[in-house]
Amino acid sequence: MLALASKIARGFRSSARTLDKIEIFIDGSPISVEPSLSILQACEKAGVTIPHFCFHERLAVAGNCRMCLVEVENMPKPIASCAMPVSKGMRINTQSEKTFNARGGVMEFLLANHPLDCPICDQGGECDLQDQSVLYGYRQGRFLEYKRAVEDKELGPLISTIMTRCIHCTRCVRFSEEVAGSPVLGTTGRGRETEVGTYIEKLVTSELSGNLVDLCPVGALTNAPYAFTARPWELRYIHSYDVQDSITPPITVNTRGPEVMRILPRIHEEVNEEWIHDRTRHSFDGLKRQRINACLRKTSDGDFQEVTWQDAIEMLADEINKHTGEEMVGYIGEHMDVESITAFRDLMYRLGCENIEARKHTIKTSPDFRANYLMNSKIIGLEETDCILVVGSNLRIESPVLNSRIRRQVVHADVPVGVIGSSEQLTYEFSHLGNSANTLKEIIAGNHPFSKKLEKAQLPMVIVSAHTLQREDGEGIMALVHELAEKYNFIQEEENWNGINVLHHSVGSIGALELGISSHFNPDLKPKFVYLLGADNFHPEEIPDDAFVVYQGTHGDEGAYRADLILPGAAFTEKSATYVNTDGRAVLGKVCVSPPGQGRADWEILRALSEVLGQTLPYDNLQEVRYRVAELAPHLIKYDYLEPYNVINWITKPAKKEVNGTVLSDFIDNFYMTDAISRASPVMAKCTSVFGPERNQNFVPEVPRR
Repeated sequence: MLALASKIARGFRSSARTLDKIEIFIDGSPISVEPSLSILQACEKAGVTIPHFCFHERLAVAGNCRMCLVEVENMPKPIASCAMPVSKGMRINTQSEKTFNARGGVMEFLLANHPLDCPICDQGGECDLQDQSVLYGYRQGRFLEYKRAVEDKELGPLISTIMTRCIHCTRCVRFSEEVAGSPVLGTTGRGRETEVGTYIEKLVTSELSGNLVDLCPVGALTNAPYAFTARPWELRYIHSYDVQDSITPPITVNTRGPEVMRILPRIHEEVNEEWIHDRTRHSFDGLKRQRINACLRKTSDGDFQEVTWQDAIEMLADEINKHTGEEMVGYIGEHMDVESITAFRDLMYRLGCENIEARKHTIKTSPDFRANYLMNSKIIGLEETDCILVVGSNLRIESPVLNSRIRRQVVHADVPVGVIGSSEQLTYEFSHLGNSANTLKEIIAGNHPFSKKLEKAQLPMVIVSAHTLQREDGEGIMALVHELAEKYNFIQEEENWNGINVLHHSVGSIGALELGISSHFNPDLKPKFVYLLGADNFHPEEIPDDAFVVYQGTHGDEGAYRADLILPGAAFTEKSATYVNTDGRAVLGKVCVSPPGQGRADWEILRALSEVLGQTLPYDNLQEVRYRVAELAPHLIKYDYLEPYNVINWITKPAKKEVNGTVLSDFIDNFYMTDAISRASPVMAKCTSVFGPERNQNFVPEVPRR
């Protein structure tokens, strides 16, 4: 019923553009609105605040809380404004005595059983019930009965429950079912005995479960790792972006002193709407552990000894001078910013080394045109497409926020989704087409049932995981994708539509490609000097045992373990830096806290090294570095802007190559630990322990597969 109501509401919203506006009166003032709006939405458009708990613009209308009551002329009693559409000439009174008394009565019932937990409640200071009870509640309650008590539920290590506070708004129930696609929450009982929980005790296994805490208006669901650590008025609020998700969702970083206390999502309709996944929200505690806060050199007995910055830079310069450019290799890390990549690129080129981003498992594509490696139809293109083909990607693990958008299209627009790769359990109906790239050949030949769906599609799209393109036959797979796109009109100039999309997992790789850096040297090269610029996710066997390895980064992870010299860098919350998401959208991360110990911004370290080497880079401050970035790629200083391009001309068709036909398996075996930050996080370690990589085995799809 809720899904149907949401579908109807979305249909109304999509058709509102073609309908004429009607005139209504709110508190005596006329206003023209679309006839598809509810009274509550019309009042918000007019700047009139209507109190509510259960209503949320991204969820189906429930009408549970009744706090949004308003008086309408010729109506015998106050009505719920969230569930009543406007009509021509309607006269609405939001300030009448009847409305005030009705809201006061509702608030009195809500507070009748609500515990007096405000001094110890983590929602204190951010609680909708607190705020609205001050404005709309009575000064004194009339209920003398004992308050009811409800047993708390065990939902996992990320959500703490105090269910006695619950007011049955069912926001959590609707989010789990409609957005997350994991319908484990529901209501049991009636009247006073109503409870929200799981009928059979189980954990909330969704990768988006942290958003339940944001939706809860009263503190019944709270952030378990954050519990009892800070109050909102003690925190600083810095707007930044997360780099652990390739869509770089906007976030608010809450800090107290030198420490990050909490991360919350910000609204961005074209990127994340207002959701973030659990790794973005909770892995920040890894920024405080296993950090490299001093320069270290490896001694002859294998231990590390602390050295000063001057000694470390001079030692590094002496080692570089021993080698030619052809003997050196540079790896760019998965969280590296554009400014640092620019400085690294300029320095290595001045040293005669072009072997940058040299990993064998780098995406095999030409960086000449952006359309070769970006998500060309953009994230918001998911709302326009009518057929989706996913190649070699488990979207539920690789990009949960993107996956939730696809789920919405499947549920509300009946968009068919085909998956080539391992048969994972997604959160929506899909067709498993095959396990290998050979399935692409069958679809191209028209011998596969999914071919008919692609033929009927007006704006089809394909999403290829960057992991898949890192295989040895990655170029061959990309050639098949282009052949598929040519046959089924994935690229349409008249519609300005390019349906070929590469889903990246590393903003560092995108930044390197944006600056023209790709893997193009002899893979059999045995380097004698290796510079790891924040690189931790690499294959140890790629680095010869006799090579001198420098690691410039933040954590004592794989890169530091292999290094002979370690330089402390700054994490994404500790520097002002530019990043590029899988859309090609440049975003500006902000300084939230200072780097620990001797940590410095990565470009500053490279600038100091260049001076000692006698190859001084031509910039002395961050602004000058960005001038250099603008010389190489002017679009990278246009923040939160998508650079347009011609979908036909700006693309390179790869040469046809053979594919080996092996299974397109998942490359992420543990959603909670994918990088140095999350691997250092105790919260993510606890999630791994509780849920485990096999957490999807207990998930029951809402609908069967086709």
